[in-house]
Amino acid sequence: MSLPAYRRMPRATLLDRVEEAWGLLESCRLCIRRCGVNRLDDERGWCGAGVDPRISGFGPHFGEERPLVGRGGSGTIFFSHCTMGCIYCQNYETSHLGWGEDLTPDGLAAIMLRLERAGCGNINLVSPTHYVPQILKAVEIAAAEGLSLPLVYNTGTSESPKTLRLLDGVVDIYLPDAKYADDRVAIALSALPGYVEAMKRNLVEMQRQVGDLVCEDGIAVRGLIVRHLVLPDDLSGGCEVMRFIAREVSQNCYVNIMDQYRVVWGELTEKTPRDPCIRRILRPVTPAEVARVIACARKAGLHRFAD
Repeated sequence: MSLPAYRRMPRATLLDRVEEAWGLLESCRLCIRRCGVNRLDDERGWCGAGVDPRISGFGPHFGEERPLVGRGGSGTIFFSHCTMGCIYCQNYETSHLGWGEDLTPDGLAAIMLRLERAGCGNINLVSPTHYVPQILKAVEIAAAEGLSLPLVYNTGTSESPKTLRLLDGVVDIYLPDAKYADDRVAIALSALPGYVEAMKRNLVEMQRQVGDLVCEDGIAVRGLIVRHLVLPDDLSGGCEVMRFIAREVSQNCYVNIMDQYRVVWGELTEKTPRDPCIRRILRPVTPAEVARVIACARKAGLHRFAD
């Protein structure tokens, strides 16, 4: 396997990226919310994250897309807090309440090296947007100590343009969600205005950086994998999302059309009377709804699907 992107980047360049990214924390604008709080003083913005990266767990994960799992699993690191406010999130305690353990970048680097020693095939950063500077620092530290696994950036896709540019030449595999085709739904279900434009812009930029998914012996080494979670009553706008990917990203894009939506009763039922979108997702998604999005994807010319 070839060296990952961050190992091919001159260390001086990576250090410059770390310094530039760290500067974004002084008036935080890592995501499209651009809260502007000084996280270097541990001020907290919308997501609740401070200056230290917080994780809820890490380890080999065998439930990801097949090209990411390989024989030793995907080396996942689950970050606490989130830039999105998805009311149906299956990890509510971690994303909304921020449960987890604070680390230093050195501690995060040590986890990356530990996952490599455990036989994982990549380092999979789950919900990383609000910790990009700390992650870049940890990657720089770990690379100097020999880390040589592909870096997977597993995101809800709310990055600011500046944040995504800082990752160019560092990330090997982008694993973004394409959640919605309608901002009204993004606001109702994820409390994030401007999501659709940002998601589309970011998918195009990710494709520019890493291209279509490339595998060696069935294992992903570089490229883009797009996830789309089908919601009941077509609230996610799956067909429109698939047409956008085929038209503006690539017809060779590797897509995972997911049927895993489940109702999270506590948070949803509390808000049910307040928004018609929420009332429409108080049931599981049906096989017919998922099949319709898959059919739309095929009609648009997409042909690489997760199985």
